[in-house]
Amino acid sequence: MTELQAAILLADLALILVLARLAGRLARALGQPPVLGEIVGGILVGSTLFDGAIAETLFPHEVRPYLGALANIGLVLFMFVVGLEFDFSRLHGSGRVAGVTALGATVVPFGLGCLLALHLAASHQATSRLSFVLFIGVALSVTAFPVLARILDDRGMTGTRAGTLALSAAAVCDLAVWTMLSFVQALVDGDGRDHWRVTLAIPFALFLYVGVRPLLTKILVRQGAGRPLTGNSRVVLLSGLLASSAMTQWLGLHFVFGAFLFGLVVPRSANSGYRQEVTQDIKSATNLLLPVYFIVAGLNVDLSEVGLQGLGELSLIMLVAVTGKFGGAWLAARSQGMPPRDCAVLATLMNTRGLTELVALSVGLQAGILDERLYSLMTVMAVVTTAATGPLLAWLAPRRESAKAFGRPDDQSRTAPARSPAAQVPGEGQSPP
Repeated sequence: MTELQAAILLADLALILVLARLAGRLARALGQPPVLGEIVGGILVGSTLFDGAIAETLFPHEVRPYLGALANIGLVLFMFVVGLEFDFSRLHGSGRVAGVTALGATVVPFGLGCLLALHLAASHQATSRLSFVLFIGVALSVTAFPVLARILDDRGMTGTRAGTLALSAAAVCDLAVWTMLSFVQALVDGDGRDHWRVTLAIPFALFLYVGVRPLLTKILVRQGAGRPLTGNSRVVLLSGLLASSAMTQWLGLHFVFGAFLFGLVVPRSANSGYRQEVTQDIKSATNLLLPVYFIVAGLNVDLSEVGLQGLGELSLIMLVAVTGKFGGAWLAARSQGMPPRDCAVLATLMNTRGLTELVALSVGLQAGILDERLYSLMTVMAVVTTAATGPLLAWLAPRRESAKAFGRPDDQSRTAPARSPAAQVPGEGQSPP
């Protein structure tokens, strides 16, 4: 890196922080999660406006690899916290309604997405037809668990039955989507000469659970419950995270899977207070690095030459995305005897995509499954569906009625916490301080 490139990189980081702050505040003023404003801001400074002149001036090509590296580190930290905040107890205590809703909100959009992919394959397929079809199906099945938790928290619905069901179903959807996405990534890599590496993915996941998890438990127990994390404990967690991410990247999967897996295997009970402490530590880094990711992702979005065909494809993608997710969740909840409006509230919440969708699309773009035009159209879909969640929820369940939309959990139900830890996941609902 030359002195000039270093100066430009530092100036770009300063600019990105300011842009992220302004975009996040504007989104918040409009009743939207700050992360949505940051995503839109990244798109606007990308290649869409003025034929990419803004992007080329502010973020010249010679510094983009360095911005990309910082963005990837931000993604690693974000996916680690998503895995860390995954509450397995929801899978045991959420009941049949949440399980059936998660099934409907995953299977129906996945099936419709696969049918849509067959239509899009002729003009967008870049890899094998099977991997392309499966990826589109998976991409349309995403529900953004962290931003959903933030929306529920902002509306005071976290402790309601609505919040409990939505978070439980979204957690199951997230786990299913990342599992399926890793399988699709493995299919793509299976066409290469080093495809044998992919076969080590399952043994590696078992190693994390059987070997690494007990070791982490011993370390956290040794330092004592309720005590602040020591420097050594932080080094173990951070180095383990980076090593896990590097391993999945070498295996032919994306590094985000390693980060997510490592977050999942970190023990929950050894020292429960450490999770919030780790999240707060990471939030400072992600407040800088995730906005960089939004800029890098926005540089790949080009809507300047979409044309009539692109608008038609975007309309079709929007129709399938909303119909599949909303319809699947609504029908599943209705089959369990829930009132129609309650089903609509739950289905609207499940239609939230946010940054989680953007990460999945980036995996597809980097793997060569998506071309840049389809990536751009799918990104717009993610932004629009997430932006629509707040207004639709306000119409279906006004704030004064939010607590009554499903009611509080009864005495036999598991009582949800007053504030979900997932609401603190950096990047999905918070703007930089």
